[in-house]
Amino acid sequence: MTPMAIAQLGEPVLRQPAQPVPDPRDPAIRTLWQRMLVTMEQAGGVGIAAPQVFEPLRLMIIASRPNARYPDAPQMDPVVLINPEIEHTGGESVSFVEGCLSVPGIRGRVWRPNEVTLRYLDTEGQPQRRTLSGFPARIFLHEFDHLEGRTFLDQVNSPDDLIAQSVWERQCQGA
Repeated sequence: MTPMAIAQLGEPVLRQPAQPVPDPRDPAIRTLWQRMLVTMEQAGGVGIAAPQVFEPLRLMIIASRPNARYPDAPQMDPVVLINPEIEHTGGESVSFVEGCLSVPGIRGRVWRPNEVTLRYLDTEGQPQRRTLSGFPARIFLHEFDHLEGRTFLDQVNSPDDLIAQSVWERQCQGA
């Protein structure tokens, strides 16, 4: 399956609130999330939202796994979330240097709740409820921002919290 183009910072679709998916079982929606999964995996991401592939729909995938961008990420199977809603956030607020497939070359320190309880529809249109904590919660909140027309850059407290990807990589390697 062919990967999709990833919208980059400045594309209007990244600043527009996404619209609900009318029918999660629509074959076009199934094709969309399948292509999104391929796109995310080939780009080395741990999550992706439909607006990032120029589709202004409330659809995302979270898929924490260790990779070059997040070597310490916990392993989890990919989860497709359709029309997700936040029910509750909790736990302490934790900072982490986030990156984004739509904002290449830059990372930023972002504070987010360490836990989120959410509701969503699965790929068969069935209602689901789930609580995520730690890194998977952060992925969800990051991707949820995309559905609201925001990027992680909107969440940094100060320009001093931004860092070039190359500098961050050197710092992580102890250089």
